[in-house]
Amino acid sequence: MKRILIIEDDESIAAIERDYLALAGFEVDVAETGNDGIALGRSGKYDLILLDLMLPGIDGFAVCRKLRETLDIPILMVTARQEDIDKIRGLGMGADDYITKPFSPNVLVARIKANLAQYDRLKNSDARALAQISLGNITLHTDTRRVFVSGEEVELKNKEYELLCFLMSNADIVFSRETLYERIWGYDALGDNATVAVHINRLREKIEKDPSKLN
Repeated sequence: MKRILIIEDDESIAAIERDYLALAGFEVDVAETGNDGIALGRSGKYDLILLDLMLPGIDGFAVCRKLRETLDIPILMVTARQEDIDKIRGLGMGADDYITKPFSPNVLVARIKANLAQYDRLKNSDARALAQISLGNITLHTDTRRVFVSGEEVELKNKEYELLCFLMSNADIVFSRETLYERIWGYDALGDNATVAVHINRLREKIEKDPSKLN
């Protein structure tokens, strides 16, 4: 049974999320503060973290950054803000995806299931893949999920690594944003393809000398 950690200070929202996820077959814990969420998240007991951005004290951006220091599990942001800059900032901190309030609980469950299924699929794919993929000056080690550019190690977030691994494994194929979203995040209509653009831009900044140059 998959375990979900909800980090949410609004008790009514947390209760709705917990109840729907429990009905879907998940084990669920709730942390009401960012610091409690960090402590629980770092315990290693969870398969996915559902993280609200508007938390008292330490906000969701800082929580995500601290969790990403040790965790590579999916982190799904929950935000009431509509501004793209907040979504981009959250994704840049290491979140895998986001969902905007208000949302249907059924859509939330579907998004969580899709993130978990895709994470498991990619992990298993890594285990079956060649231990090393090289393309140009980039070398990717699938057994350790480490990436080197011109011999220098580059730290990638979870989805950045998965995108790079997928693209390097299919180097001669051109993919649309919609296809990448479906392949890496595991669904299409439920998501926002802007997520792909943010991750691609972050990835290019880390592996290219001139990421502003169009290829």
